[in-house]
Amino acid sequence: MENFEAAEEVGLEDPASVLMKAERAVAALRRFVSAAREANANTFDPAQPNADQRALHGFAWAAVTCEALAQLYGWASRSDAFGEGEALVLRIGFGEYLHQILGGLPMSQNEFVRPGDYGAKRAAADLAADLTVRWFLGHGNGTAARALLVKHLTQGWRPCESLGDEVLDAIREQFRRFTAERIAPFAHGWHLDDALIPDSLIGEMGALGVFGICIDPAYGGLGLGRLSMCIVSEELSRGWLAAGSLGTRSEIAGELIAGAGTEAQKAQWLPGIASGTVLPTAVFTEPDIGSDLASLRTRAAQGDDGSWHINGAKTWITHAARSDLMTVLVRTDPADPGHGGLSVLLAAKSRGTVSNPFPDEGIDGSEIPVLGYRGMKEYALSFDSFSVAGDGLLGATAGNGFRQLMRTFEGARIQTAARAIGVAWKAFDLGLAYALDRHQFGKQLVEFPRVADKIALALVETVLARELTYFAARTKDAGQRSDIEAGMAKLLGARVAWSNADAGVQIHGGNGYALEFEISRVLSDARVLNIFEGAAEIQAQVIGRGLLSGGGPS
Repeated sequence: MENFEAAEEVGLEDPASVLMKAERAVAALRRFVSAAREANANTFDPAQPNADQRALHGFAWAAVTCEALAQLYGWASRSDAFGEGEALVLRIGFGEYLHQILGGLPMSQNEFVRPGDYGAKRAAADLAADLTVRWFLGHGNGTAARALLVKHLTQGWRPCESLGDEVLDAIREQFRRFTAERIAPFAHGWHLDDALIPDSLIGEMGALGVFGICIDPAYGGLGLGRLSMCIVSEELSRGWLAAGSLGTRSEIAGELIAGAGTEAQKAQWLPGIASGTVLPTAVFTEPDIGSDLASLRTRAAQGDDGSWHINGAKTWITHAARSDLMTVLVRTDPADPGHGGLSVLLAAKSRGTVSNPFPDEGIDGSEIPVLGYRGMKEYALSFDSFSVAGDGLLGATAGNGFRQLMRTFEGARIQTAARAIGVAWKAFDLGLAYALDRHQFGKQLVEFPRVADKIALALVETVLARELTYFAARTKDAGQRSDIEAGMAKLLGARVAWSNADAGVQIHGGNGYALEFEISRVLSDARVLNIFEGAAEIQAQVIGRGLLSGGGPS
C-alpha cells in the first residue's frame, strides 16, 4: 500500500481553495479561446475550409478542452457534496488538460496539436503566465493527487452525480437498476453469440418510455428533455452499447417527424415510435458517400398514382431487418445535384425474421459482419422500385430533406455522446474491479502506480466528458442552437470512451485480449463511437467553422 500511504503524507489543498482557483483558471481559459479565435478568424477562408485543416481542427480541439474544464468547474460549484474526492477530480482534470493545451493535445493516437499550429503561441504564453494556471500546472495532476483519488475509489467513494433535481436523479436510479438486472448480466453472452437484442427486452424498454423520452405526451411520449435522454442513454450504455443505442433511431425519427412532419404523419407514426411497437431505422449512408450526404445518388420518383418508388443502394443501416419504418434520404429532383434535390421519405416496411430478413418486394439486404456494436446488426440495402405510400414524403414538400435531417444532428450527437459516457464508465468499472481482484508480486494491481494512474485519469476524463455532454443537453433544452456544443460533447466523449477501453484492456493484460472477458467487448464497442453520427474529423470541422463564425459557448 506504499503508493496510497505516500499520498496521505502530502498535504493537499483545501477543496474550497481548489474550487476558487478553478474559477480563476476558467476565466483565463476563456481569454485564451477568445484570443485563439481572433487569430484564426484573421486567416481562415470560409471559401476554402480545408486549406489548413490542422489549424482549424487544432483550434476546435483546444476550444473543446477549455469548455470541458469550464463545465467541470460548473459541476463542482453546483455540487452539494463537494468534498476531497471531488476536489481531486477538479485538480487532476485542470492540471492534465492545461498541460495538454499548452504542450500538445491528442486529436488522435498519432496527431498532437500545439498552440503554434493554430496561431495561438502568444495566447498560450499569456495562459501559462496566469498565476492560477501555473498552480494547476505545478500542483494539479501530481502523483500524490492521483494516488489519493484512487485510494478514495478503493474505499467505495464515487464522484457526485446528483443533478440537483429529484426527477432526474430518480430516472438515473431507475435505469441503473434496470440495467443491472436486465442487461448487464446477459450483454456479453448476446455479444459473443452475435444475437439480436431480445424482443422481450425491447418490450420492457418500451414500457419504461425509452423510445419516447423527447416525444410530446400528446403522441404518447414522456415529453422530457435531452438531459433526461442523456441519463437514460448513459445508464443503458453502461450495461451494453447496443441497449443504449436502440433509442438513437427513435430519437432521429421522432425529431424528424415532430419537427417537419404533417399532422397526419405525426398521428400515424409518433405513438408507435414512443411505445416501441414501431422500430425505426435511419437510411442515409451510401456505399461511396458517408459524411457528404448532399452528394447521395439513391433516387425516388413519384408515379401516376402518387406513390414513390426508390432505386439505389444504402449501407451501414443499423437494425434494418427488424425495423418497421425507414427514414430514407433520397434524391427526388435529379436535376438538382446538391442538397436542394433531397427529400426524406417515411417508408413503411414489414419486420423481417432470421430466415427472411427482408420480405417486402423491392428491397433486399446483406448483413455486414462487425467487430462490436452488435445486437441490432448492420446491413447493406438495395432498392429496386421499392414502393412508398404517396403520403410518405416528410412534410409533404420535396426538396427539404437535407435541412430536415440537419436539424436532427444536434439531438443525435448529444445522445451519442451520452452513449460514449456509458461506455467510458463501463471500461472504468471493469478496469477498477480487475485491478482490485488481481494480484501480482504479492500486491493488488491497483497498488502499482502505473495501474492506479490509468484508473484515476479514466475517472477524471469520464466526469469531464459527462459534464460537457450535460452542458450540450441543457443548451438544447433551453431552445438554443447547440450544433457546436453537441459536436464538442460527441468529440470528447468518443475519445474518452476509447481511451478508457484501451486502458482497461491494458490493466487486464493478456486476459483483456480474451473474448471471455467483458473488456474485449467494450474495446470493440468503443471504437465505433469516433466514427458514426459524424466522424471525429467532421465534428472538429463543424466546431471550428462554427466558432470562427461567432457561434458556440461564450
